[in-house]
Amino acid sequence: MVIVGFGAAGACAAIEAADAGAEVLVLDRFSGGGASAVSGGVVYAGGGTAQQRDAGVEDSVEAMYDYLRLEVGDVVSEATLRRFCAQSAGMITWLEQNGVPFEGSLCPYKTSYPSDDFYLYYSGSEAAGGFRDAAKPAPRGHRAKGPGTSGKLLYARLAQSARRKGIQVLAQSEARELLVEDGVVVGVVVSTLRDAPAWVRRAHRLFGKYSAKPGLYVPALRKALHRRAVALERRYARSVRVHARRGVVLAAGGFIANREMVREHAPLYRGGLALGTSADDGSGIRLGVEAGGSTAWLDRISAWRFVTPPSAFLGGILVDAEGQRIVDESRYGAAVGERMINRHGGRGWLLVDDALLSEARRDVRGQSQWFQWLQARYLFGRGRVSAPTLAEVARRAGIDPDGLEATAAAYRNPDPMGKPPEFVRMLATPPYSLIDVSIKPSIGFPCPMLTLGGLVVEEDTGRVRREDGTPIEGLYAAGRSAVGICSSSYVSGLSLADCVFSGRRAGRHGAIAQGFLDKNENVF
Repeated sequence: MVIVGFGAAGACAAIEAADAGAEVLVLDRFSGGGASAVSGGVVYAGGGTAQQRDAGVEDSVEAMYDYLRLEVGDVVSEATLRRFCAQSAGMITWLEQNGVPFEGSLCPYKTSYPSDDFYLYYSGSEAAGGFRDAAKPAPRGHRAKGPGTSGKLLYARLAQSARRKGIQVLAQSEARELLVEDGVVVGVVVSTLRDAPAWVRRAHRLFGKYSAKPGLYVPALRKALHRRAVALERRYARSVRVHARRGVVLAAGGFIANREMVREHAPLYRGGLALGTSADDGSGIRLGVEAGGSTAWLDRISAWRFVTPPSAFLGGILVDAEGQRIVDESRYGAAVGERMINRHGGRGWLLVDDALLSEARRDVRGQSQWFQWLQARYLFGRGRVSAPTLAEVARRAGIDPDGLEATAAAYRNPDPMGKPPEFVRMLATPPYSLIDVSIKPSIGFPCPMLTLGGLVVEEDTGRVRREDGTPIEGLYAAGRSAVGICSSSYVSGLSLADCVFSGRRAGRHGAIAQGFLDKNENVF
């Protein structure tokens, strides 16, 4: 089996296929990791995981299903979503068996991402208004136990497990074309630096590494480094053909780094931070389409606009340029971002009073990772205006004073928008502040974005489907190259969980399927 992409989805596909007895070759344009390695390392799981039990949390498969059905809609069938929920506790166990550590230390406050003291938290809108009444809430965000953003650790442990199982990894190798015979995918044409001079491979590896981080936070740096990597590929890479007896899995990520595709499918989503690497350019999706595959949900992009940490900010009021309320502030950040972009032009300000601001300043350091602390400092400083009255602070921020005063007057407990009572705060202590949380290019307060749609696949096997619904023999897709659990709506940890779920599915089915080639050709 040949797997294109060595992030979480590709690694899980490789491990599952190897465990089923297949010989596996993984291709990666750089050195592996992809968006998974620069993520927070959160896996959405529930139904009674060991970590939930350790934390004294009661959860059930049915409660998890009830909540996710509200979030994901009909992007997958009821049977698939139920299977995902029923298998999620076992998924955490499987990850642990492959070296990924988890812990049941429950975060006591609501946050977008916990500090290094906690590794289990409410990572979605489970406890927000409109959800807690329909589905019993439970914390299901399982963060890999490691310092900082622990996606790097999660990926590293999966990669180590894959290599221990004898899986071959051909780094610095880009899949350019699928080999198709009589409608069956039988291999890949690869452009590889395997035989390039050592200095070329070393330079290319460094360009890929630093374009991922810190290039993630500095788009100009990422662009410059990626341009240099491409120049090396054009001059020194050679083309080889790799034949696959048990099929090809496309696990090359999404397309957030491809501006043309983003403009074509989701033109409103601009000005955000591309959460991924420069290899998240839609190449896996392109390969599938060229082989006859169909796509869906390409217009779905997750844009994260969090107002936490500090958790005190959940008591504020999020308003638009007219001073009108935008959303229940306790919703997950992707829901907030979607509402701001699609209905309010990406503009938003958080109204707080002096008491709430003081509480936020007191709590923020203890609740934050380093990058959250820097963002909070920006919001407390350059992103904030203040004044003794609501009308004056509105004028200073450039929003409608009458609209803001009317919105503040309507804010009460119980909240008209359904915000849970524990988060509602009466803003009655001047001076008042408006904090600009608009979605725009900003190093101080960026808005991370990732694509959610991809190739349409059979939900039982992961095989890519044509427009008429028939499967393409020998071709699978997983992770953000495919339509999956999170393709309609994202909450933290759901993409990585889907990478594990869909990657294992593709690897397992490909490994047990009959080989499509009689020849035993392997250029490696």
